[in-house]
Amino acid sequence: MSAREPVLFGQKAGRISLWVVSGALILGVALTTWVGIRGALVYQHLRAIEAGASSASAQILADPAQARSLIASLAEEAKAARDLTGDPIWGVAEKTPWIGPQLEAVRVISASSSGLLGDGLRPLVDAVGDTSLDALKPVDGRIDPAAIAQLTEPAKVAATDARDASSAVEAINTVPLLGIVQNAVERVREAFARTAEGLDALSRATDLLPGMLGKDGPRQYLVLVQNNAEARSLGGIAGTAILLRTDGGAVSLVDTRSGTSLTEALQGTSAANLPPDVVALYGGRPAKYFQNVTQIPDFAIDGPLARQMYQSVTGASVDGVITIDPVVLSYMLAATGPIQLQDGTVVDASNAASLFLNDVYKRFPDPKAQDAFFGEATAIIFKDFLGGKGSTPGLLSAFSRGAEERRVLLWSTHEDEQAVLSGSTFAGALPITNERTARFGVYFNDAGGSKMSYYVKPDVRIAWSGCVPGAASERELTLSVSLTSTAPADAPTSLPRYLTANGAFGVAPGNAATLTNVFLPEGWELVSAASSNGLSFADGTYAGRRVLSIGTNLAPQASNQLDIVVQKVSMAAEAEAFVTPTADGSIDPTPSADCGQTAAPLLQ
Repeated sequence: MSAREPVLFGQKAGRISLWVVSGALILGVALTTWVGIRGALVYQHLRAIEAGASSASAQILADPAQARSLIASLAEEAKAARDLTGDPIWGVAEKTPWIGPQLEAVRVISASSSGLLGDGLRPLVDAVGDTSLDALKPVDGRIDPAAIAQLTEPAKVAATDARDASSAVEAINTVPLLGIVQNAVERVREAFARTAEGLDALSRATDLLPGMLGKDGPRQYLVLVQNNAEARSLGGIAGTAILLRTDGGAVSLVDTRSGTSLTEALQGTSAANLPPDVVALYGGRPAKYFQNVTQIPDFAIDGPLARQMYQSVTGASVDGVITIDPVVLSYMLAATGPIQLQDGTVVDASNAASLFLNDVYKRFPDPKAQDAFFGEATAIIFKDFLGGKGSTPGLLSAFSRGAEERRVLLWSTHEDEQAVLSGSTFAGALPITNERTARFGVYFNDAGGSKMSYYVKPDVRIAWSGCVPGAASERELTLSVSLTSTAPADAPTSLPRYLTANGAFGVAPGNAATLTNVFLPEGWELVSAASSNGLSFADGTYAGRRVLSIGTNLAPQASNQLDIVVQKVSMAAEAEAFVTPTADGSIDPTPSADCGQTAAPLLQ
């Protein structure tokens, strides 16, 4: 008996082992089936969110009632996806090799979508729906600060939730993910980052506007209309200066002056002592010539400088400085409708930029006549705006687009308001590089005293090499800047002398001379820099950043190519460039590149 016991024991052990293995297989199949079924349901919910999200953001202002219904529906879809991925069984499956990271990524996307749509956007849409959009529009020159104040808190909550959702998706480790899931994560990252930026701008605007409108007492603001036909780093020369007064929501236009007249009144005296790095790059011109105030690509310097220069001439002290350009005016005209000037000229969204930045010089040889024409048109556009003409969604969209393209900038003398502006697109700050994103600054300045920048078309592109997703590696970034003159071949004779500058500053009539300053990403090492015109770059520094500068002198229809390569051992996965906004609203002033794979539809 005893001799056979080990055999019997072995048989029992074998049966027990078989039961264990069988049970594990059954459990594994059940777990896989459970997760598979839930995964399919989650997929359907996330696809529904993706299909409706793009139209939802556009409808928040255009049709709040419809947006409220759509956001509510999407929030329910997101909640369902979050619930399906939030149970203990899903949590156990997340710990399994290979499939676990995929499930974890889907859970984070589901939870973040629920937080953004349900906790963030839904209350904001309800608040917008409860507030008549007409209350946000000027009526007889007055905008109700209280109506805007009602949106401040829900906009702040929405911005916070959007930032949290974006950060959660940003933190997903994409290294172990399958290509299809990795692409979905990248797509969601981009969408959430865009949404977070938009809601952040809205939150800051609703926080600032009541005070700026004079809720607590009168305010004065200097509005600079930049002329992109003569490029400066942040857009163009300060062609027109408008003094606005606000008081209890009432907005009035007090005075309009040309940049030329302000410069003449300064009589060549310097309005301020500029920092040494500013002088090294731009000389003392920004403080001597009012038109040059935005030559410095940092509005935290330009705003106070413009205020000081304006006050030294007019005696008027302002609470802040704002910039816009004719491209923004064209966006406004799309909402308010066309205007008609005293001479019968009709200005609308389709011709405003070309009229103000090019045609005016062909029609009026006398600079004073040009200033009068532009001043009249600007005054009428503001009058229509302050009179409540046009749709509120259209006007909000116009200013939102202008801010996104860095054509609308704001600096405030009030420290609490400037703190709110800091870090936003309104601030007009230098690009900042962080662990995730490497940023260049590409700034253009006309060097011929002409209005030929209107014809200069920049094409700025960024390319990566050496990317290893999710891991630090020696990566290279190539910034390519192509400048092309679209001026007619007979520009020296067919274009007016005022437009070509007629050979001023040693530039042949019809040529477009441009100084390009390229600010390199902080911490990245320069590998090479080349220009197709054979010239060398000047090397300098500004605010701790390395700056490469080079001039181009383009004959009509000619081009020049700049290629700059930088490298660093980094985990950065994105790159972008802040580029001077031009007269062409179709040119993206913030080109970008992703070192990962091209994004695919969410969980396709």
